[in-house]
Amino acid sequence: MEIKNNGDFSSSSVRAILLGEEADIANIPDAFKSACKLFLEGEDDFDFHKDNDSQTIFVKVKDDKEKNRKAGAELYNKVKKETSVYVHGVSSSTYEVIEGLVLSDYRFDKYLSDKEKGKSHLENVFVNETISDEEVQELLHAQLSVFWARDMINEPVSFLSAEQFAEEIKAAAVNAGIDCKILEKTQIESLKMGGLLAVNQGSIDAPTFTIVEYKPDNAFNSKPIVFVGKGVVYDTGGLSLKPTPNSMDIMKSDMAGAACVAGAIQLIALQKVPAHVIALIPATDNRPGLNAYAPGDVVKMYNGKTVEVLNTDAEGRMILADALSYAKKYNPELVIDAATLTGAAHRAIGEHAAIMMGNADQSYFDKLATAGEKCHERLVHFPFWDEYGEEMKSPIADLKNLGGPTAGMITAGKFLENFVESPYIHLDIAGPAWLDKNSAYRTKGGAGFGVRLLYHFVKDLANGK
Repeated sequence: MEIKNNGDFSSSSVRAILLGEEADIANIPDAFKSACKLFLEGEDDFDFHKDNDSQTIFVKVKDDKEKNRKAGAELYNKVKKETSVYVHGVSSSTYEVIEGLVLSDYRFDKYLSDKEKGKSHLENVFVNETISDEEVQELLHAQLSVFWARDMINEPVSFLSAEQFAEEIKAAAVNAGIDCKILEKTQIESLKMGGLLAVNQGSIDAPTFTIVEYKPDNAFNSKPIVFVGKGVVYDTGGLSLKPTPNSMDIMKSDMAGAACVAGAIQLIALQKVPAHVIALIPATDNRPGLNAYAPGDVVKMYNGKTVEVLNTDAEGRMILADALSYAKKYNPELVIDAATLTGAAHRAIGEHAAIMMGNADQSYFDKLATAGEKCHERLVHFPFWDEYGEEMKSPIADLKNLGGPTAGMITAGKFLENFVESPYIHLDIAGPAWLDKNSAYRTKGGAGFGVRLLYHFVKDLANGK
């Protein structure tokens, strides 16, 4: 899709006129003013109207950014079979409408027959002067990065092994001009990343540990912000095998945290945000084969701490722990991880938000929440009290990898805290990472949640907000 700040309103085959206050009519071509006035005088819930004779769609914009994104998604559904559309916007609302439109233009059709590929894709969007060239570029970069993350989450493990995932991350990083290094199994063994290696013991495919670094000369921060993403490319639960219905069948999405942080650093780099950011991505699948790690095992982690394994399906925290410990070498200002970590998080707040917790200064949580509200990737701040950490102590090791029957999302976060020495925020994105059906501009399957959230968070920090 192309977005262009030009186009001939009168000659376009399909037009969309965004209308807010009645005063907007003054900027509308004379031939459409009467229709616009009638539309604005209609009922409040009458948000769309199509004049078939002139091929014009009238859209009421709101004083609500998310409603305008949803209007953009609805507009996309009305024009997606067209070659192009001209959007005559009003004020700043145009940005969110176009954002909803471009984020709706996604289809994972790689495995469809050729005759089914590429259907219903809008090619050109022409916009009037209410949106700047810089905003157009930001929207296109956001679309690219979010769609990349969605593609990764939607790919089956038959293609996306840990090694292939690392190569996909590297290709995206190179495209964005970012440094990328992939550590292979022998290097992971030499580093003694016991958690990542333990989870990988049941697989015939090797694990990877990918390091992506974006460090522009004008970075605002002397110490980097480090993202860590859970990259379990498929999770059977290991020997603690999941039941298949409604649990294992979508477990190709268990690397959505890794897709989130890789997509975010890609977007930050494409937008040339003056920030030093590093993404660390441990990746493996979790299977019950070969010499799979077992409940009762004691694993020595990268930082030297020992973990009693009580459930091999609590594998995400095992691989994240090694990556979080590795972050110490960068002396980061802040460490943020993103992971589809617990069913408890999904059950607690559903798919409409992610959970955040940690020990970082409150100002970081406030800025992260503000970024989430800005792009409607919202966050709920959960407690991080020491009492929850007590549940993770083991009688035979330093820690155990499973807490009690309640507050599982918090005890998992407290487990991870043991492996971080810098200010830390944990994001459990289990709810919004995967959708069973379309939700406006968030498409079915991998949603690409968190890419825009982390981008806006870092952008705001770089801008002193």
